[in-house]
Amino acid sequence: MYDVLVIGTGIAGLSAAVSAAQAGARVALASAGKLFSGSSFYPGTWGLGLIAPVDDADAADLADTIKRVGCGVAVPSLVDAFAHGIRPALAWLQEEVGVDLMEPSSTDAASQKAFIPCFDHKHRQWRGLTRQSMQDAFASAIDRFGIDLLERHELVDLMDRGDRLAGALFLNTATKRFAAVGARAMILATGGTSGLFERTLTSRDVLGSVQGIALKHGCSLINIEFMQMMPGLLSPARGVVFNEKTFRYAVPHESLDRARYSTADLLEMRSGYGPFTSRLASRAVDFAIDSAGESGWPVTMNYPKDDVPEFVQTFSSWLKDEFGVKPDTPLRLGMYAHASNGGIRINSRGETGVEGLYACGEATGGMHGADRIGGLSSANGVVFGRAAGGAAAKYARVTSASRDVDASMGGTETPLKVPVQTRAVEMYNATKITGELHRLMSEHCMIRRTEDSLDAALEQIVELEETVRDIAVKPSQANDSANRSAMLYHRLNNQLLLARAMVEAMQERSESRGSHARADHPQEDPALAHPSRAFLTGRRNTLNVSIG
Repeated sequence: MYDVLVIGTGIAGLSAAVSAAQAGARVALASAGKLFSGSSFYPGTWGLGLIAPVDDADAADLADTIKRVGCGVAVPSLVDAFAHGIRPALAWLQEEVGVDLMEPSSTDAASQKAFIPCFDHKHRQWRGLTRQSMQDAFASAIDRFGIDLLERHELVDLMDRGDRLAGALFLNTATKRFAAVGARAMILATGGTSGLFERTLTSRDVLGSVQGIALKHGCSLINIEFMQMMPGLLSPARGVVFNEKTFRYAVPHESLDRARYSTADLLEMRSGYGPFTSRLASRAVDFAIDSAGESGWPVTMNYPKDDVPEFVQTFSSWLKDEFGVKPDTPLRLGMYAHASNGGIRINSRGETGVEGLYACGEATGGMHGADRIGGLSSANGVVFGRAAGGAAAKYARVTSASRDVDASMGGTETPLKVPVQTRAVEMYNATKITGELHRLMSEHCMIRRTEDSLDAALEQIVELEETVRDIAVKPSQANDSANRSAMLYHRLNNQLLLARAMVEAMQERSESRGSHARADHPQEDPALAHPSRAFLTGRRNTLNVSIG
């Protein structure tokens, strides 16, 4: 029996695990893939950045800016806690965990326009996160605090013991066996919802299923209609983030001229931010990329010969070194599902409203709004990962002192009986239906959404739910193939539940707002802003806390 079980090994999960262990908890850290996974360690990008306010006055300005950029749908209490929590969280990351943070190479470089974060209005204290430094520092902390690792453990479900949650059920994808892991408190840090789409800029272990599991156990979701869609390379490399700062040097093969803006003006505007937004005229660039479909939007790059900005040097050198793509190589761009601005609703301590269940990082929503400032995703993972870890450890201490807890569930593999049909047919159907889900979400729920397209998406999701529900099953003794098949169906059911909630949120949000574009409705009226409604199952909300 663990005090705290953390599920997810991106920067949020790692921060939560170390923070809980520092507070004296016995901690297990589980991941669907290998250690150091998720979007924090996605290989198709040159690194992660984060920003911090310089002082308290700047923290107040940052909070106001987050609320403005979020188009009025971010939760103010979370924004304020975040803005004032970044500096102590980064000090903890550097001084206690030992992560080395990069800085611009010079004062001149730091003052370049490119170092203004996406959608922000000023330069802030920029820091860079490199994969190697994070891996080295967190690996040392995991060893130092004796945190148990459960790699290649995909979450099947949370285990319910009537009045409370008591652990989690995993499939160990290496051994193809189910494993029951007991815990007094659990933290969900599994990433966002991009796993529901065909084309993504996140790792394969960002599955888009855990939010469905959270819904089943009484959590609510907030602002899940707001997703970041990003331009990325389709050719000559695929699944690679395109550095938006270089849009100003792009030479498209077709004109984007609009009534008030030339192609050059639109590309210069588009260079100021990474993810798609409906708020700015430069959305025309994203619409052109999206309309190009699978063949990709063709561009060539015309980089300057002299006084090359640092961000251009970094990106072009990385493309050449990692993928063999030279600066003059013609590129084809496509739109990819990337990060989520919404997710499981939490408060500033990472509490979900379900007793003993916490969440942090991109799996959560409320801190970000319809758009989000660049560099805040990583900082969000550290701030609320650290908060959730400390709160979960405290809860586990109180629970341990006040209740008799079954200590027999430490993490043993369990030969459970699982519902399976004919193994080959079962696995084929699950894979086929998952592919259909990804295709319909990509067709109807990317950057251009209409009432008709969302109605069609919801209708097809309901049909897939009925297909899965109508599959005849019979009990069978667990075996490798049967277990894998059962896992696929568990995952698919959770993905369908999340997909339906997302589409319903997109339908409810009838106006265009930030990253949510309704092609059949006008731009938002900021005076009418409101967070999306929470999707509640009503099955369990046993903890009387403020989730605001």
